[in-house]
Amino acid sequence: MENAGPGVCYFLGSEGKGFSTDAAELVTMGLEEEIEDIREEIANTPYNKSTEGHIGRLKAKLAELKEKLENQSSAGGGQGYAVEKTGDATVALVGFPSVGKSTLINALTNADSETGEYEFTTLDVNPGMLKYKGANIQILDVPGLIEGAAGGRGGGKEVLSVVRTADLVVFMLSVFEIERYERLCEELYNNKIRLDTTPPNLSIKKKGKGGINVTKSDSVELDEDTIKGILREHGFVNAEVTLRGETTIDELIDGIMENRVYLPSIVAVNKADLIDKDYLPTVEENLRDVGLDPDEVTFISAEAEKGLDSLKEEVWDALGLIRVYMDKPGRGVDYEEPLVLCEGENTIDDAIQKLGAKLDERFRFARVSGPSAKHDEQQVGRDHELADEDVLRIIAQR
Repeated sequence: MENAGPGVCYFLGSEGKGFSTDAAELVTMGLEEEIEDIREEIANTPYNKSTEGHIGRLKAKLAELKEKLENQSSAGGGQGYAVEKTGDATVALVGFPSVGKSTLINALTNADSETGEYEFTTLDVNPGMLKYKGANIQILDVPGLIEGAAGGRGGGKEVLSVVRTADLVVFMLSVFEIERYERLCEELYNNKIRLDTTPPNLSIKKKGKGGINVTKSDSVELDEDTIKGILREHGFVNAEVTLRGETTIDELIDGIMENRVYLPSIVAVNKADLIDKDYLPTVEENLRDVGLDPDEVTFISAEAEKGLDSLKEEVWDALGLIRVYMDKPGRGVDYEEPLVLCEGENTIDDAIQKLGAKLDERFRFARVSGPSAKHDEQQVGRDHELADEDVLRIIAQR
């Protein structure tokens, strides 16, 4: 190896011929080798109470190295997908190429996604708007993922970055390729997307001295030394740490990293019209093999537009949307275009914020009729939680 200038190394081959490698590439190669070594050590270490601490430190170090590798790779640039979020909620339609996503989004929305009987027919993120129960639900027809997407194959990182901004993931599977569900989940997991779960109940407060103090509930099975070792690998020296609830090593690391996205998901099985009834038990068995309950997936045919009403209802329920009908002065109750909130952000104050800042300044109180009210025209304040199909009247200062 010879020096060929700043940031470049020059390697000589067996015949004296050379090739140059940028220093950044060498760093990337070194990180990849170190990551692979740690993965191999984790795989070869049996998990038990005596090895828990060691595995915890290895996994913590692995997470940090993967973060460094990702930052190193992204430093070189690359085109991402910028999709403006509009409407009341956003749904990412995720599946491998040619599973029928574009056909489905065209059937559900006003989008016009180019489709064909070949793979990779969706060349960009294609947004459409589903109007359902008075809500505007943005559906993103995400380009078909390929295996290795989280590692950058097929522009996968850019595609997955769009999924991270969604409120719900809808997996679309072919009835003939149920087994690919596990690969899709793995790709999302590798891109820091956690499905159908919540962040760990973890609090970390840095302090000036005194080391790491851990307070944990009885339901936490992780050893205190394991928790401290993981924190040290992430650079914590002095901290007050509180951990509650059943938590695995991986979940603890997720909580420490603070860049994980937690999303709900549902599954739609497409091309259901192409199978015989005799094949249905096989499909149901295949679903159970990948951890899916056949009664909880939605069977559809995007081409024949069958099962779409059921799918719309599943999307609505999974998003947890709430319709609030506004009682407008002098015009009565508007049942055509409700104010749409979501569970967890459904107080009077949330409604006011969505209606506009000027109303926030003038708000006096509200009157509510419907499921959340004790009686019609109940007078409530900002902290009252609204329910689906409530009627709301805001009383504001003139």
